[in-house]
Amino acid sequence: MKALVLSGGSGTRLYPITHTRAKQLVPVANKPVLFYGLEAIASAGIKQVGMVVGDTAAEVEAAVGDGSRWGLEVSYIRQEAPLGLAHAVLIARDFLGDEDFVMYLGDNLLQQDLAKFVERFEDQRARANAPRLGAGSPVVPSAQILLAHVPDPHRFGVAQLDGDGHVVRLVEKPAEPPSDLALVGVYLFDKNIHQAVRSIRPSARGELEITDAIQWLIEQGQTVLSEILAGWWIDTGKLTPLLDANRLLLEGIEARLEGEVDADSQVDGRVVLEAGAKLVRSRVRGPAVIGAGTQVVDSFVGPFSAIGPGCLVQGSEVEHSVLMGSTRVVDAGRIEDSLLGYGVEVTRSARRPRATRLMVGDHCVIDLS
Repeated sequence: MKALVLSGGSGTRLYPITHTRAKQLVPVANKPVLFYGLEAIASAGIKQVGMVVGDTAAEVEAAVGDGSRWGLEVSYIRQEAPLGLAHAVLIARDFLGDEDFVMYLGDNLLQQDLAKFVERFEDQRARANAPRLGAGSPVVPSAQILLAHVPDPHRFGVAQLDGDGHVVRLVEKPAEPPSDLALVGVYLFDKNIHQAVRSIRPSARGELEITDAIQWLIEQGQTVLSEILAGWWIDTGKLTPLLDANRLLLEGIEARLEGEVDADSQVDGRVVLEAGAKLVRSRVRGPAVIGAGTQVVDSFVGPFSAIGPGCLVQGSEVEHSVLMGSTRVVDAGRIEDSLLGYGVEVTRSARRPRATRLMVGDHCVIDLS
């Protein structure tokens, strides 16, 4: 089995952060979102990965490289414009060949065990290809999708299932959803999907929709299996979900203090202090992570904060926020529920509002008066 990882798109919902960098490389718990997906793919035993990239191709390639750090072999496939998930499959035909593959959206995070999801699909196909006497006629799936119950299904591709959990209908962003089961950004396909993506037409928004391709498979009599998501799933393309993902991932960290903590500082709970980081007359309450080379001076860093490498937090309070790296927060009062890009500078003059909410792009200088 191969993997097709989608890492294109402009990330407009995270502007201004994504004006200057790929949305899949925004860090959550001090690690780019995309890296969590690559780790899951490697853990599932998959080696060959096709990375679909767009305008941010150079940045993604610089971050991921050849994939060897995860034991992967990564090839890059250029998509000239974001023309839909099915279009990504279409242009990846040469890479995929006739192999089964998992398609993974690079800006999604999920708690689901990808290895077990893949194993179910492979086992079902293996049984169909080697039937046993008296076992009945096994179903040969052409696709398998992951679904999640959502409160607002009209915003997603939505599935309707039969009594055996097989998908009987898919609708993209329906005004009247047939269920509350939304497609999560992980799909499994066999070679039949290639004919499907060649057979459909662009939707009203000008994209080749993967929901239409899967629906085409169903209409041709192919079996599409489904699995209901166990655990959480977050599309990190907006500020609030990204901070939620940061919180959920930090809840699972183990304490690790590799930096320096002076005698006047205090560390409470599960805190990661990476090598070269320093706490000076400060308090950090976990779960939180402080990146390599960062200095926290005369400050408080509260729960669910991820401070990137090379930052300075001085005379300030930071809580439930992400600082992406090389950022200075000096005498800034209290920063909460915020996402700060790389190279940001936040300072404060004499007047002191009690709290500040920020979402700012890279290399900004902000003076809060």
